[in-house]
Amino acid sequence: MRILKIACFLMVSAMILASCSKQKSATTGWNYNDSEWGGFEVSPIDEQMTAPGLVFIEGGSFTMGRVSDDARYQWNNVAHTVTVSSFYMDECEVSNVAYREYVYWMTRAYGEEYPERVRACYPDTNAWRDKLAWREGFVDFYFQSPIYDQYPVVGVTWEQANEYCIWRTDRVNEKILVDRGIIVLDQTELRGETAFRTDVYLAGQFRGEAGKELTNYDPAAGGEPRQVRRTDGILIPSYRLPTEAEWEFAALGLIGNTYDERIIEHKTYPWAGTSVRSANKKYYGQFLANFKRSRGDAMGVAGNLNDGWDYTAPVKWYFPNDYGLYHMAGNVSEWTKDVYRKDANPIGGEDMDPFRGNVYKQATYIDEEIAINDTTGGIIYRNVDDDLNRRNYRQADNINYLDGDYASNIYDYDGKQRIEMWVSDPDEDEDGSGYEDEENVMNNPDSVTNMMYRRVAKGTAQDPISSLMGNKVRVVKGGSWNDRAYWMQAGTRRFYDQDRSTSWIGFRCAMDRLGPRTER
Repeated sequence: MRILKIACFLMVSAMILASCSKQKSATTGWNYNDSEWGGFEVSPIDEQMTAPGLVFIEGGSFTMGRVSDDARYQWNNVAHTVTVSSFYMDECEVSNVAYREYVYWMTRAYGEEYPERVRACYPDTNAWRDKLAWREGFVDFYFQSPIYDQYPVVGVTWEQANEYCIWRTDRVNEKILVDRGIIVLDQTELRGETAFRTDVYLAGQFRGEAGKELTNYDPAAGGEPRQVRRTDGILIPSYRLPTEAEWEFAALGLIGNTYDERIIEHKTYPWAGTSVRSANKKYYGQFLANFKRSRGDAMGVAGNLNDGWDYTAPVKWYFPNDYGLYHMAGNVSEWTKDVYRKDANPIGGEDMDPFRGNVYKQATYIDEEIAINDTTGGIIYRNVDDDLNRRNYRQADNINYLDGDYASNIYDYDGKQRIEMWVSDPDEDEDGSGYEDEENVMNNPDSVTNMMYRRVAKGTAQDPISSLMGNKVRVVKGGSWNDRAYWMQAGTRRFYDQDRSTSWIGFRCAMDRLGPRTER
């Protein structure tokens, strides 16, 4: 009898504990994660995991651009205050061995059926060549030799860097699901169309083998398990290139230069002071980055090398800045996400997480199913449809929004010359000619976006548009082994065609920070 009483007590206690453990809705009082109460699911995950290779960058406001003299008189980095949200960034530049892992995986997945995809991801080792210099050793060995494994990859275009970010996202998310037993890792028959893609998986079209999937509390599911959703908080956001504002903010490392909401001194470089040499007594006089001191002096003299490197250096060679980031000055310049414009802060531009380059896309549907590209195994995306009912944007491509000032225009705006510009509908023009006159151009903000860098063709809307600065030119930040100290200043900015590569540009990845802006 006593044993029976104890058993009953334990059973009742277990039932009470089970009922108490159910999280309840503060709105309705219904249980979460309970099929008897409708099955609405709430994840216990409340903070983002730090993905491999990344360092947390606590955001804030800062003065972006130059605050000292513009030695080259380019006037493309006028100082302005912006706020950058917290985010993550690679602690160092993407190395040769990291990029070679990507090439190896692409070869296994696509090499047999789509070798052109593999060729497209290879860095251009011929970027090392110079007509009046001997660098064939770098052409043959820099990317392939294990001696250079920990050196930054170069010869990579902006487009290739973006593809690397996609691949890296997929591999990290794949490992998360494999470690949890949710999908089965089968690399023996790896093919592009069956390879794990995060967007394809979330769309419910993953062609790989499922493992122990999650419990589905939806009563209509009949007890069938389900795959991971975004609402579970298990998968990480995408790796991507940092925006120009993020890169500059991270390079300055002002977290170590702030007191009571005051920035004590605006940094010129990722380290304190205005010198490129260390003021630390232990390392006094040593160079803090890899750069070219003057013409013909890339590394100092034998027996007393100044920065110790003629070309690139290992990605973790010099001291990191206060965020723990290596080589935010020197070694190689780095791609950013932004499309280049001379005016980095146009009138009416955004002061919260500024970025130029938004082209909004959405998945393509065929017969009510998301279309998958048979060559890449990924979802086919297209630009979002124009939506005139929106207030925040009207079209997919917003690269040229607020892109214009009269001083940069190739036309005469003194009022003596008629300014003609094709409009999409001739009926919208007062005289029905299909052109806007000067007064309309001056007063129409949408038309002003066509003034800077662009020459609008006359005739029909299908006529080509010639440009002094195209939309496929990206911002490059940070000095390199081939640059003077001037380019190592965080505020300096340059541009390079996104489909071209060079021996002095590399890249590192970034990632959005979800939720709290400080680390707990």
